[in-house]
Amino acid sequence: MKRILVKNIPNFIEKEIKIEGWLYRVRRLKSITFLLIRDRSGLVQCVIENNNIDLSSLKLESVVSIVGIVKKSNNSLNPFEILVESFEIISEAHELPIELNKKELNVNLDTILNNRAISIRHEKVNSIFKIQNIIVQSFREFLINKGFTEIFTPKIVAEGAEGGTEVFKVEYFEKTAYLAQSPQFYKQMMVGAGFERVFEVAHVYRAEQHNTSRHLNEYISMDLEIGFINDEFDIMNLEEDLIKFILKAIEVKGKEYLKILNVNIPKIDVSIPKIELNEAIEILKKVYGKGDLEGDLDPEGEKLICKYAKEKYGCDFIFLTNYPKRKRPMYTMPFEEQGTRSFDLLFKGVEITTGGQRINDYNMLIKSIENKGLNPKDYESYTDIFRYGMPKHGGLAIGLERITTQLLNLENVSEASLIPRDRTRITP
Repeated sequence: MKRILVKNIPNFIEKEIKIEGWLYRVRRLKSITFLLIRDRSGLVQCVIENNNIDLSSLKLESVVSIVGIVKKSNNSLNPFEILVESFEIISEAHELPIELNKKELNVNLDTILNNRAISIRHEKVNSIFKIQNIIVQSFREFLINKGFTEIFTPKIVAEGAEGGTEVFKVEYFEKTAYLAQSPQFYKQMMVGAGFERVFEVAHVYRAEQHNTSRHLNEYISMDLEIGFINDEFDIMNLEEDLIKFILKAIEVKGKEYLKILNVNIPKIDVSIPKIELNEAIEILKKVYGKGDLEGDLDPEGEKLICKYAKEKYGCDFIFLTNYPKRKRPMYTMPFEEQGTRSFDLLFKGVEITTGGQRINDYNMLIKSIENKGLNPKDYESYTDIFRYGMPKHGGLAIGLERITTQLLNLENVSEASLIPRDRTRITP
């Protein structure tokens, strides 16, 4: 007999079906026992007469198979239930490290992460990743509809795209290699190769020493790069449309998960405000008395400038533009004497995107590499394409775990990582 999912049971009223799933809850009465069975699509109540089956040793989260007749019912879950005819334990569960049949997981984050595969069975934790899946699907759908090509780039590389020391070394046969900090070089190369518009969703690696609620050392980056732009404002306008598309998709496709998580998705009723970094620093000084910033914002500054954007513009997002050269990688297009055509997108007090226009002139790029104290010869496989015609181009990267965390009001970015890797965690 073919297995039926819980969501499809209404099509089988008064018919015999087979369901399989995890035993979520047991309620024993004198003559009958109620079982709640969970599969990937939901919960269903099953009713067993006690004199038919011995349930004395039945343990929660055991995987079971049930055959029975679907009947109309007025139970709290569904307008139907299953009268059990036969019952089989496929895999018996041992004692659980986490109670899963409660509305909340009343354990600390370490316990949740140490028992990740089990904690994901809880509907709230599971809903986080259902929403995250919608984010990624929407990112892909939006860009494919805009003529982008999805690419897949190496994660073992000869040099870090961002420069600096925040890279993981890898023994690669007789050579030393590194885990990729981003697909930046390859994105630009593929724009120049003729694709013009490319994107990638993939893991990236940062050997940062941070151990905070907003940092991971392995995370998923949603990257895009686009050729034939005018300037960085084309990239920001594209991202605004992308963010609106993602939010709408979550609102439509993720209703049940938003309800479980008790979350409302923000709306962008006005254009996302754009202000230069130096202006933001002045605002923080004048409005909030925060005068200890130069060339970038600290976490407190990010929270305050987002508060300002919410109060002044009614928007949870804000673009900060024109970061100084010393704060941006060598491929960033300069602007005026010390600035760059770059930006960050902040959302509810946290930076979720870095982007901007890139240098497309070969000689300018070589000089910029040298000005960063780097050797151009180490980057020849990247810079060669710029000798053969490169359009004005730019792009951005969105941290998937960060945007998920901010959208769902989570306390720690590790909650939005399926199997997180931070400063101390390398298992499971």
